[in-house]
Amino acid sequence: MLSKKCFFGCALGMFLILIFTSITSCHEKEMTPVIEIEEVEIANEYVLSNIDLSHWKVTLPIGRPTEVVPPEILNYGTNETLKPFFYNDSIKGALVFYTYPDASTVNSSYSRTELREQLVPGSNSTNWKFSQGGNMKGTLEVAEMSKDGSGNYYRTIVMQIHGILTNAQKALIGAADNNAPPMLKIYWVNGQVRVKTKVLKDLNATDTEMLHEEAWGDDAGYTFPQYVGFDKFTLEVKVTEGSMEVILNEKASVIYDNIHIQKWGIFENYFKAGNYFQSKEKESYAKVKYYELVVTH
Repeated sequence: MLSKKCFFGCALGMFLILIFTSITSCHEKEMTPVIEIEEVEIANEYVLSNIDLSHWKVTLPIGRPTEVVPPEILNYGTNETLKPFFYNDSIKGALVFYTYPDASTVNSSYSRTELREQLVPGSNSTNWKFSQGGNMKGTLEVAEMSKDGSGNYYRTIVMQIHGILTNAQKALIGAADNNAPPMLKIYWVNGQVRVKTKVLKDLNATDTEMLHEEAWGDDAGYTFPQYVGFDKFTLEVKVTEGSMEVILNEKASVIYDNIHIQKWGIFENYFKAGNYFQSKEKESYAKVKYYELVVTH
């Protein structure tokens, strides 16, 4: 009799345990939270260049060479001719100037992807004198530069002030075109910024004699001691009557206020900025990026 009671007691206990386990299991399933994973679309972040191109034309290292003027230059992002040489770095928010040796302008043997200031969009006829003043400021970097056979970097010109003859001056000296010398060239040379200007060979030259390109020679040049390498740097050119100042990174500067600058007042001028590559070797190339570029008069 006792064995039967034990048997029924054990069976009842096992039955109760099974029921409790089943209820607990169901309860846990009901209480288990359902985590919903929300699909988030990650937008591609990009930054466009904020450089106003409405008063610039660009010269490319192709064609005779090819030039693109306002308003066409404003659509450079979709212009198939410009795309290989003049385009956005949408990660850094820079305007890229890429060039290699190919086509050159009439008065040069080097190629360029370079902007030329146009006070009147689409026209080269309206320019400015030092007496009117001018300021050009840019933040840029030489992003890539190839090397020559000896392992030395090539160089490029990143900013210029270029002279130009008026039509009256051109007729006066019987010139073939309106070209005049560049008063200022700013180079990137082995990671440093080098400045070159023009000097009048004969200080007693007449106003007419000074209009000839051969009347002007190169100065000894000045190299800023600061190494910029392939990093960003800021250049500013300030022009007033009889004076020109070049400022690097808003600290170091070199000022030209000599007789040569004063004599230069006879010419009209325009600013240039970009990548005027100083190599003729095949397979060589250079890439310059501008983050900011502002001109005022």
